[in-house]
Amino acid sequence: MTSSSDRSPAVDVLSTRTYEIRTYGCQMNVHDSERLAGLLEDAGYVRAPEDSGGEADVVVFNTCAVRENADNKLYGNLGHLAPKKASRPGMQIAVGGCLAQKDRDTIVKRAPWVDVVFGTHNIGKLPVLLERARVQEEAQVEIAESLEAFPSTLPTRRESAYAAWVSISVGCNNTCTFCIVPALRGKEKDRRPGDILAEIEALVAEGVSEVTLLGQNVNAYGSDIGDREAFSKLLRACGKIDGLERVRFTSPHPRDFTDDVIAAMAETPNVMPQLHMPLQSGSDPVLKAMRRSYRQERFLGIIDKVRAAIPHAAISTDIIVGFPGETEEDFQQTLHVVREARFAQAFTFQYSKRPGTPAAEMDGQIPKKVVQERYERLVALQEEISWEENKKQVGRTLELMVAEGEGRKDDTTHRLSGRAPDSRLVHFTKPDQEVRPGDVVTVEVTYAAPHHLLAEGPVFDVRRTRAGDAWEKRTAEKAAKPAGVLLGLPKVGVPEPLPAVSGGCAVD
Repeated sequence: MTSSSDRSPAVDVLSTRTYEIRTYGCQMNVHDSERLAGLLEDAGYVRAPEDSGGEADVVVFNTCAVRENADNKLYGNLGHLAPKKASRPGMQIAVGGCLAQKDRDTIVKRAPWVDVVFGTHNIGKLPVLLERARVQEEAQVEIAESLEAFPSTLPTRRESAYAAWVSISVGCNNTCTFCIVPALRGKEKDRRPGDILAEIEALVAEGVSEVTLLGQNVNAYGSDIGDREAFSKLLRACGKIDGLERVRFTSPHPRDFTDDVIAAMAETPNVMPQLHMPLQSGSDPVLKAMRRSYRQERFLGIIDKVRAAIPHAAISTDIIVGFPGETEEDFQQTLHVVREARFAQAFTFQYSKRPGTPAAEMDGQIPKKVVQERYERLVALQEEISWEENKKQVGRTLELMVAEGEGRKDDTTHRLSGRAPDSRLVHFTKPDQEVRPGDVVTVEVTYAAPHHLLAEGPVFDVRRTRAGDAWEKRTAEKAAKPAGVLLGLPKVGVPEPLPAVSGGCAVD
């Protein structure tokens, strides 16, 4: 604990206090931040206006620990807030997430102006810890060693009215040598299928039309109860929920990806033809060093089976370049898999030491110059393939779910943007009639770029949806309240299958 002199004086009134959440890392953190926002609003806090300039009464950092410089980034941001906090009586700073779980004993030593430190297992305690820190005028550091309550039982302030994350499990049972997630998130813990489906049904009743099932390793779902087909059964059950138009999931693991899941994807109409399948490396020796329990042949076999069952599926992946011991021949094997698999998109990362992981201590760490050169070759190859695969979409007629905040140039180009069933981003000509985020439009693709498609002709059809109604209702409610501050990385709109934010938790 630190002394009260390191903190600004306590205040007596909580009812009008504002909050801001800054989110780093994977989809799990994005979804956890929705929970944190819900908890704070349930406790009476109000979201700070977007133009507040960081003047919120409570600033929460939801941290990630998977990058070598993650702690430097956190302490740099905390340092920027120190003088602001000193000049503002009652301002509080909280640090949670994976870095807080990892560095629990050092955060308040290095940044004594921090009021609360909490971990990945006890996010539900944040309002209580803030109040305790305010009353006692000393830092509250509380890290639970195991999950206290499944996050989905907590209040939520979702970023989208029409699309939602739904956690089906937390934690991970794998032991990949580059990943620190199991040490920070714990072993895999599955939710009961009935609880998951009940949450989805409730979301649909509120107007949500798309859900993304979320877990560190979604297709290992069921390991708690010994049912190897639990995930495919869950997908099929989602197909029976009236009003649920789109189902996605992330991220699976090649080790656990079984034929029954492929069949469920192909045979369940609302499960979208899109798959994120992390490769990490195409080299068998590197995969072994990574402690990945599959090899190149197994990976490519899965891709072939998916393509045979779902011809129009868009498949994306994660790849790490420069893992310790990677030779040029190993790297060539990765390029070979990229050519064979023809990914629609690849999230590529230069290997970065994750403190506390076995790989960080391995011999054969690759010089930065070599890693950079390989990385550039990989990116160039994938860009070429992505563009070629996107060109195959030209002339196709697609149904798009209209998105909000996905097209950065929409205002200047007089276009709108939406996601195709396979999750490709499509910018389309704005029709004369009103179109709301969550509505569905039918367009013809006329042009392809490596990372997006264009539909420059007229919109064939506009289908107003309950999801669009939900967006309209939320927008009207927001207009009557102070403007909000985004949680950080997530965009308002349909949550992307794999936000390109960092390698960490989402890289399975």
